[in-house]
Amino acid sequence: MKKYFPFLILILFASCKSKALLVEGSSASNTIAAQKIIENHYNNKTDFSTLYIKAGAKYQDDKQSQNVQAEIRIKKDEKILVSIKILGFTMAKALITPTSVQYYEKIGNKYFEGDYAGLSKWLGTDLDFQKVQNMLMGKAMDDLHKGNYAVSIMEKLYKLQSNVDGSADKSFYFESDNFLIKRQEINQQAFDRTLQVFYPDYKKYDEMILPLSLAINARQKESKTNIEIEYKNITFNEELSFPYNVPEGYERIYIDKI
Repeated sequence: MKKYFPFLILILFASCKSKALLVEGSSASNTIAAQKIIENHYNNKTDFSTLYIKAGAKYQDDKQSQNVQAEIRIKKDEKILVSIKILGFTMAKALITPTSVQYYEKIGNKYFEGDYAGLSKWLGTDLDFQKVQNMLMGKAMDDLHKGNYAVSIMEKLYKLQSNVDGSADKSFYFESDNFLIKRQEINQQAFDRTLQVFYPDYKKYDEMILPLSLAINARQKESKTNIEIEYKNITFNEELSFPYNVPEGYERIYIDKI
């Protein structure tokens, strides 16, 4: 596995640090209809054109642990650029659009170009641009309007659970005031594979409510990967550039060889 590839891929599947946290709802106590939870979740506006995030991140797997800085640039519904930096130097970049995923890494001089079909097959779950954008903004990765869900209360949160073709269990957990997502997970028992994303806290801006941090836990059989991302600085609606050029002499890699 290449050094930063799993970090970037898990972000692709991924506010100023302040005491002014959004006060979330009291504990969920009464079961309500799934449709009501879904409607309330999507009533939270996302009124912006561009979003720029500076973040600190910690990556840990079975072999290594590393702290890095990340810059995330989003042009809503069009493209996302993620840059990984150490001591101010860019070590890796990923550029994603609704049709393509591109990535390069300076350690090893490798790059990847492809679509979501190969990544989805490799990850074992459907991946697309909207899921990536939603995850980074604290939204349900799936379009909840398109699923059927059982409702329950677990850990004082509303839980929506869906089973997709008997192969993947998907669960979404919401607090009871603004119906912000606190946790979402995909469990594929056949492959002994689990992906969980946690959102400890949020902050309200004029444009939208954003998470202050997120934690991504991925497990496949005996292998575990954990990523913690803390949003340190947020700006909305600035004119952003999305510079991405693979340096000369880099070797192209393919999913089946990663």
